[in-house]
Amino acid sequence: MTDESWAGWYRDRQGSDAVILTTDGQQLRLRTRGIDFEGESFDGLAPVAGTPPADGLFALVDGALGDCVLEWDLPLPVLWDESVHQATLSCLLSLRRPDPYLYLELQFGGAAYRSHRAESDFASALATIQRALPPGVRLQTCIACAFSDYFPSPGRGLSGGLACFRGAKDAYRGAAGEGDVLDLWDRRTGFVQEIWSCREYESRPDRGAGTGHRGAFPLELA
Repeated sequence: MTDESWAGWYRDRQGSDAVILTTDGQQLRLRTRGIDFEGESFDGLAPVAGTPPADGLFALVDGALGDCVLEWDLPLPVLWDESVHQATLSCLLSLRRPDPYLYLELQFGGAAYRSHRAESDFASALATIQRALPPGVRLQTCIACAFSDYFPSPGRGLSGGLACFRGAKDAYRGAAGEGDVLDLWDRRTGFVQEIWSCREYESRPDRGAGTGHRGAFPLELA
């Protein structure tokens, strides 16, 4: 996977700073105020080993960035009329305790398609946007891909816990239900960000085989 970089802002009680978020689809990286942070989820960005932040410079919750707001934009591909078009996804993530929340807005075709104001995770927020899009327009991201699923268990994290089965495509195409996904779990390629997109994307089936544990997108059973 090739790294992508997204420009944005980091805000907390100390002020606002322009930042660049970088990801390879799995690991997230952010540098602000001279400190490097990384993690597999947006709420798990911790200082890189060997670069501890100065006392009071950041609010860390369980070792990760907290009590702050991240805002960034990224290009997001959508499928429309059998062609790929570029849209822009604006993300606002509040990590302020005790009630962190996420808000997404997709700009496409001169219109804005929004998630709810206080979503709990990227999967739910992207599903809300997909439901609002015109018929025939589909997000081309990992959450909408034919080869992605979550571990069959209650709940899911904010981001980054989506398993990719691109290395076992034919087997996953027959997966329908919790048991099938459990049988395939050790064959996963790795975990990816819900807002990532790669060249091996295929649209997720609407029903039946290939919908795995979580079901079709945006109708999710998990």
